[in-house]
Amino acid sequence: MKMSPIVRLLRPHQYIKNGFVVLGVVFGQSPGLLDVFHACVAFVAFCLAASSVYVFNDIFDVESDRAHPTKCRRPIASGEVPLPLAWTLCGVLAALGLGAALSLGWLAALMIALYLGLNLAYSLRLKHVVILDVFLISAGFMLRILIGTAGIGIPPSQWLLLTGLMLTLFLGFTKRRAELIRLQNSGLADRATVRRVLENYSPAMLDQLTGITAACAILSYGLYTVSPETVRIHGSYALFYTLPFVVYGIFRYLYLLHHRAGGNDTARDLLADRHLIATAAGWLLLSVLILR
Repeated sequence: MKMSPIVRLLRPHQYIKNGFVVLGVVFGQSPGLLDVFHACVAFVAFCLAASSVYVFNDIFDVESDRAHPTKCRRPIASGEVPLPLAWTLCGVLAALGLGAALSLGWLAALMIALYLGLNLAYSLRLKHVVILDVFLISAGFMLRILIGTAGIGIPPSQWLLLTGLMLTLFLGFTKRRAELIRLQNSGLADRATVRRVLENYSPAMLDQLTGITAACAILSYGLYTVSPETVRIHGSYALFYTLPFVVYGIFRYLYLLHHRAGGNDTARDLLADRHLIATAAGWLLLSVLILR
């Protein structure tokens, strides 16, 4: 069944990225039901804020989207959703996200406000700054982890934060590589008409950056599983046995990037590839069994 233009504009399939919010509950020290409830509220707050950002991006990028081979079918670019309605949705969703976060406390609301502010700066100017553009995308994911830990009263693990940083940088650079290759294959020689920052990237450079961040993500996660703090909290070294799932998942994603035209949309790749689904499910199940 075809989704309505407004639902497509909100991009609900992207909410899977907000799973970073629940990492604090999964890996925290004996979280209670109240912690789980607070994590769910934080998840909803980020879903609302993220949809607000998606709407704003589509409003701001409407002209470049119309020149893009696939983004031209987005609801605003195609004319299915008028601009006044889009602006209204953007404001209402941002207000609801901030309101939901405020129910958790000022720190959670501050993180949502920072997320909205970072994305505003990203859309208006900073998305054109090479490398910094990907770091800002990664910062959004780090705020998701922080609102699910510090924002609801769970101390964040420094190793887990480092793992999140490296993993999200990896996903950001793979997305840039996928965009660059797709534009080259589509015959659009002028990258600036679609995404100006792609003028400053090359496939070789992005291959190096994805390789570095993939290796750092694997190493930092491995060190997290055997760190004294992790062992003290959970009373076991067994979390180390979840590492093969992380390694396989990253390698599979690189395979999709290079051989299956993946990487453009992380959420769709994760939901569409049976290997990634099984890997994520296996990692989560084993982690829960070990930690509980």
